Amino acid sequence: MTEIIRIQDVPGAAEEVGGIIGVSFHDLEVSSWIVPPDDDRRRVMPPFFSMLTEHAFTYGEVYATADMSAVAVWFHNDVAPLPDVPDQAARVEAFAGPHAERFGLLGESMDKHHPHDPHHYLSFLAVLPDRQGQGLGSLLLEDYHRRLAETGVAAYLEAANARSRELYLRHGYRDLGDPMILPDGPPMFPMWRPSNP
Repeated sequence: MTEIIRIQDVPGAAEEVGGIIGVSFHDLEVSSWIVPPDDDRRRVMPPFFSMLTEHAFTYGEVYATADMSAVAVWFHNDVAPLPDVPDQAARVEAFAGPHAERFGLLGESMDKHHPHDPHHYLSFLAVLPDRQGQGLGSLLLEDYHRRLAETGVAAYLEAANARSRELYLRHGYRDLGDPMILPDGPPMFPMWRPSNP
């Protein structure tokens, strides 16, 4: 049986999780939209994911399979609005350079669609390419959904494509409004899972 562990805020943890997400999300259309050149994307995306993972250590929870082949980054948005990442724009500019504008456009679009009702926000669910299709994403979802059931909290996410949308539909999520269309980019799918699906 695959063990699920909670990742603690220790030196290097955010970078390790960010690297896993970067590899897992490298070929997603939205990743290619944010940073089109392949080599730039390999360099730019992991620090972005690491920055948000670091933020989740304070304002959420991070879980992984024990072999670190799959990770889930959650934020608690059930008591007060989630604070912004400190100095986010400057930090993104520092590692993304000319690609920083696309990160800003993505953030603006996501903010417009983000619900205000109390919930936990699944920022990232990532499985390494050679382990995808083996049920690890579902395992992480089911584990966290059990925690949500105990506290009666809903969940929200943006599915990056139609394939991941189908996964989330199977786990009790439903479309929340229209798809989010990025400027000249791919659609993403805001989805909501009620506290008692």
